[in-house]
Amino acid sequence: MMEKLTASDGHQLDCWMQPAEGTAKGGIVILQEIFGVTDQLKGVAQMYAAQGYDVAIPALFDRQQPGAVIPFDEGPKGRDLMLAADLEETMMDTDAAVQALKAKGHKVGVMGFCWGGGLALRAAQKLDVDAAVAFYGTRLPQYLDSPLKAPLLGHFGTKDDHTPKEMLDEAQEYLPEMEMHMYEAGHAFANDARPSYVPEAAALAHERTLAFFAKHLG
Repeated sequence: MMEKLTASDGHQLDCWMQPAEGTAKGGIVILQEIFGVTDQLKGVAQMYAAQGYDVAIPALFDRQQPGAVIPFDEGPKGRDLMLAADLEETMMDTDAAVQALKAKGHKVGVMGFCWGGGLALRAAQKLDVDAAVAFYGTRLPQYLDSPLKAPLLGHFGTKDDHTPKEMLDEAQEYLPEMEMHMYEAGHAFANDARPSYVPEAAALAHERTLAFFAKHLG
């Protein structure tokens, strides 16, 4: 269900809350692609809730266009909203979701896809989180200015033009503690609502993510 959160600067944003099935063993914040809080992401939240996690998906476009959900075939519209977003404010909104889960007594991990994957990396540098997972995080060079404060796991596609090999090498060199896995896939390989979906790669990445969260949030 959708709830309202308040960021540290007073901004109010929507946040999709998916309660854990059974006894909750931790909290996970999911950070969106450039399409908003989509039904596809809510499906990911259900998948992790079924594994015993309370899940929150903050609406990171609410400062630009409240309630914005962009169709997958209208990428440029989502890209414009993403480019209009301020990184500091986006981190405040992410932290509001982190704090909402911490209030339940949980250790909290952050995971994100595409734009949200880069933001998950940022969260591991700037926020008080226990673990972070980046699925094909974009805009990586802008984040190579701070050390990691939390363990970070990265999933990237070998055929993803958003993250060429040189960029990933640079990120790995700057953040040597990042655990990185490569998949025979392109961008958005874990999004089952897009033609880029690669089921085997997605399944393996989620399996590794669950093991990573079990280790750091358990």
